[in-house]
Amino acid sequence: MRYRPITFDRLAGELAERVLSLDTPWVRVAVNGPAGTAALADALVDPLRVGGRAVLRVSTVDFLRPASLRFEYGKENPDSRYWSWLDEGALRREVLDPLGRNGSGLVLPALWDAARDRATRRERVPLPSPGVLVVDGEMLLGRGLPLELTVHLQLSAGALRRRLPEDEQWALPAFERYEEEVRPAEIADVVVRADDPRHPAILERAV
Repeated sequence: MRYRPITFDRLAGELAERVLSLDTPWVRVAVNGPAGTAALADALVDPLRVGGRAVLRVSTVDFLRPASLRFEYGKENPDSRYWSWLDEGALRREVLDPLGRNGSGLVLPALWDAARDRATRRERVPLPSPGVLVVDGEMLLGRGLPLELTVHLQLSAGALRRRLPEDEQWALPAFERYEEEVRPAEIADVVVRADDPRHPAILERAV
């Protein structure tokens, strides 16, 4: 196995080409990682639309549990961040399952406003077929979520410390535990080394 250097724009283009090659009414794509996921997920939108696909962007920050549940054991509890911040059931029910086989195609793009700690009151929107859902977030892999393509942004321990905001350094043990227990680089369809977001490299696995 080796890492192939690639520009950010070319990375987005190659990922879009891979999505466009999948023959299914809806393709559910997850961009997973501790940092940089939103930028890559956003970069996929235009090439997918140019390729003739309807695209819906969703972020898991809009599917967090209410503060009373997230912070039940304190606002800086790594174990809670690791497994219980995300409202996984809502993400499945409102976003992923409607885009599965025989799904309705109606998706709720956001459920909870974590900053205000209240429901967003957004309406469901239709994603026409053929369509692509691009969802980004942290610690998404290893949950058995129904996805057609998974992309993992891999950061070294040092890079993660540098890129994680100062007020979130307490969460480092959560990401370390996730790497040790889930091993996302081994289960993701595509692995991107993203220590320097300006100079990514894509993992090429031996066939």
